[in-house]
Amino acid sequence: MTGYAVFILLGYLLGSVPFGLIFSRIIAGTDVRDYGSGRTGMTNVIRSLGLPAGIAVLLLDMGKAILAVLLARIFYDSYGVEVAAALAVIVGHNWPVFSGFRGGRGISPGWGGLLIISPLSGLVASVVGVSTIAIWRYMSVGSIVGASIGSVTLVVLGLIDVDPLEYAWYGLIATPILIFRHKDNLQRLWRGEERKIGRPAEPTTPTQA
Repeated sequence: MTGYAVFILLGYLLGSVPFGLIFSRIIAGTDVRDYGSGRTGMTNVIRSLGLPAGIAVLLLDMGKAILAVLLARIFYDSYGVEVAAALAVIVGHNWPVFSGFRGGRGISPGWGGLLIISPLSGLVASVVGVSTIAIWRYMSVGSIVGASIGSVTLVVLGLIDVDPLEYAWYGLIATPILIFRHKDNLQRLWRGEERKIGRPAEPTTPTQA
């Protein structure tokens, strides 16, 4: 149980590092949460600060989960601890202690965690998610579809003994969290108001945050 406690705490603290907010402060002297979706993730950073900053934030946010899992592998020989560490990063990213518990949606660290836990599942999720985004031009739709397919792939690979079955818990827990964090996107999709890729961020309103 000590391993779980240590790496859940470590994962949460790593996840809480708000790279999107840090970049917006450094580059523009603003709070990225005051624009667009009100989140700190890659999509809102791209809309607010541009593509280079968004890609940098994407890689750094993915790296938080990758680092947490790698450290768990080095110091604790437990698939369950790896999963717990990766999930804690998502929680920290979404509700970061270092920035008033206002963070992102968890897609970037969730993607990073999936790739390091199960590269094959991560590849499947990436292909499906990116293809969905390319076709429909909705980042939220691609993110949800990719995460869901990645979760299903984790379960299947666990059941056929390609990956440890414990890894299935990552998808089964992470995917509902990610979908929950997209509830405002789903509401806008239903109303036909969801923002497509390429649309610049506007100042946050009560219905967008």
